Amino acid sequence: MRRRLVLGIALGAILALHPLFAADAKKKAVLKAGLQKLNPFIGDFKGPGGPDKPRFDPREGWSEKVVWSWKFKGDDCWLTLKFFDSKLYKEGEIRYLPESEKYKMILTDLKGNKLEFVGELDEDYLTFLHTAPNGDVVRIQMNMAGEGARFIYRQARKQAKRTIFRKEYLVALTRLGESFASGKKKPECVVTGGVGTSTVTYKGKTYYVCCSGCRDAFNENPEQIIKEYLERKKKGR
Repeated sequence: MRRRLVLGIALGAILALHPLFAADAKKKAVLKAGLQKLNPFIGDFKGPGGPDKPRFDPREGWSEKVVWSWKFKGDDCWLTLKFFDSKLYKEGEIRYLPESEKYKMILTDLKGNKLEFVGELDEDYLTFLHTAPNGDVVRIQMNMAGEGARFIYRQARKQAKRTIFRKEYLVALTRLGESFASGKKKPECVVTGGVGTSTVTYKGKTYYVCCSGCRDAFNENPEQIIKEYLERKKKGR
């Protein structure tokens, strides 16, 4: 009798929590779907940066590396950016805002200041705006080129009470290991559907992932990831 009572209580608790689990799964699916639109940006890129003008002193320029990755935690997911040898930023993260269908980006500059941007994807361009305490508006525009082989971002500034953005910096990066698009069909990331660049294995079968974040998500729960992947393929997505 006591055992039945305990089992009944446990079952009741599971049923009570079921709607919460369903809500968490739905939330994650919405966030993931919004961020999947940015899959072309995922990867490792390296190249030159400098003032956004036709000619400048070489001493003003630099070479940097930018790494885009997915990050998963519970019912949440977002994208991370890591900057190496940049003269502008150290790191950042991008989150999808379902209510407005826009994106929030938080960048950490070299002094450790966190700058919050809000932006949207318009065709192939991802444009973010940040309003500084002095009223200046900083604009960062990102896009891919060369059939996914190139990642370019520009920064411009509109001073308070002015109407025109003035160009500041231009950084043009090439995807590591790829100078020109090959034209061949590329493998698909089993987690997000992006371009697979490395492999993981489960039960003797090999799958592709696009970044370290997707690799970690796969290793944490491979059966669920593979199940979702097969369902996505069945639906033709």
